[in-house]
Amino acid sequence: MNRLDQTFGRLNARGEKALITYIMAGDPSLQETEQLVLELERAGADVIELGVPFSDPIADGPVIQKAAERGLQSGTSLRRILESVRHLRVSTQIPIVLMAYYNNIHAFGEAEFCRIAADAGVDGLIVPDMPPDEAGPLRGPAGEAGLHLIFLLAPTSTASRRAYVAKESGGFVYYVSITGITGAKLQDVAGVRENVAKIRKHTKTPVAVGFGVATPEDAARVAQVADGVIVGSAIVRRVGEHGQDGRLVQEVGAFVRSLKEAMQPA
Repeated sequence: MNRLDQTFGRLNARGEKALITYIMAGDPSLQETEQLVLELERAGADVIELGVPFSDPIADGPVIQKAAERGLQSGTSLRRILESVRHLRVSTQIPIVLMAYYNNIHAFGEAEFCRIAADAGVDGLIVPDMPPDEAGPLRGPAGEAGLHLIFLLAPTSTASRRAYVAKESGGFVYYVSITGITGAKLQDVAGVRENVAKIRKHTKTPVAVGFGVATPEDAARVAQVADGVIVGSAIVRRVGEHGQDGRLVQEVGAFVRSLKEAMQPA
């Protein structure tokens, strides 16, 4: 069974919600990315999203754009990220999801990429510029390799779109809580609750909420309405602040620990 399915099943049995943490691979280096993944797990993260640096992102705010620039400057490539995942699998079995733009995967070759990614220990893929109705070239190779394709829904998604994406997404459905880019502020948790309920009518796949979750208080509120809480920019911002001062792992770990503690059931 895919590690994502195992993790959500275990958490659900305990009445807990998944903390899904995003960092940019290679920011500030791949060696430090590996250290961060292990610290994130120790701090309570349940799933790791590794961003693949890309020069022309469509959904990323300035914090993650700068992280991608740092990742590219450190020489990070998709192939090197897969080598890091393989190395991490010696030490951890935490689910790892790659968030990559399609151009990177297409240049690699869809079938070869999926085979090597699964063999390295990747569990799922988020390709933000590839909607499910255009995912044909990737769907077959991903399915054969045992990789979940995770698709996104937004507050503006129509009812028919919600139904389609919810059924196509594996591992979890990624609900984008706000319209706009990463790093914006979450305002309307009642609206999130309503839309998560609508998505759940179409699938038993867990629904995780991202964009706008910046504080332990945000994480606690979202955990009350979703199966998973995705935190990205708030973590990446701390990586940028402490990447050169020797306190990177400690500071990021402390923040993630505070998120997980806030999400614990009363």
